[in-house]
Amino acid sequence: MAGPQCCSHPPVLNPSSGSGHAEKFGGLDSYVTGSPHSKLAILFLSDIFGFQAPKLRKFADKVAAAGYFVVVPDFFYGDPFVVADDGSFDRLPVWLKDHSPEKGFEDAKLVIEALKSKGVSAIGAAGFCWGAKVTAELGKHDQDFIHAGVLLHPAFTTVDDIKEVKVPIAVLGAEFDHLTPPEVLKKWEEVLIAKTEIKSYVKIFPKVEHGWTTRYDVEDEKSVKSAEEAHQDLLEWFSNHVK
Repeated sequence: MAGPQCCSHPPVLNPSSGSGHAEKFGGLDSYVTGSPHSKLAILFLSDIFGFQAPKLRKFADKVAAAGYFVVVPDFFYGDPFVVADDGSFDRLPVWLKDHSPEKGFEDAKLVIEALKSKGVSAIGAAGFCWGAKVTAELGKHDQDFIHAGVLLHPAFTTVDDIKEVKVPIAVLGAEFDHLTPPEVLKKWEEVLIAKTEIKSYVKIFPKVEHGWTTRYDVEDEKSVKSAEEAHQDLLEWFSNHVK
């Protein structure tokens, strides 16, 4: 079960953050950014803190600037996980029962259908923590839903999930992550290397912990640099596989 790392460094949510705007998309409240006329779209699947996290939206804006229409849905229906005042995360198991990745998968399909109906021809998915499990599920269906995926500091995702992925997949993990530690990521890598029919890679970032791509300390130069490196890796992956 997810523990303190999943809940560490929670963002201060801001519904007005980002250079995009909020609208209903696929039936879900969503943050959208980038040209609505782009034929290429990226679906951001957030961590447990949801779609109003400013650094997540900033990352979405960066991806949009590369030419994509980016959608960041509120898969939690206005109820993201909130760390207790005393810093405890005891209610996480209960919260997850009402906000399961399986439900997220069903909702994500509606968003993808909405993207296709507006003329989008290729879709990528970026899943953070909780969202990585949903991204893996989307990737199990050839290219019915997504053309490529990136899993960033994944949680709730198993080696069996990885075995079933059928689209190009990149995994960006942390050296210090008890949710999906390096030894697990290396098993994933072995599985993916054996799946010669799809492009893939696994990269373990040194000296960072779970959540580093969207919960970095802006005052810490090394932290920012590691996050930016992961952002660039994601952009390059989608540049090659969502086109």
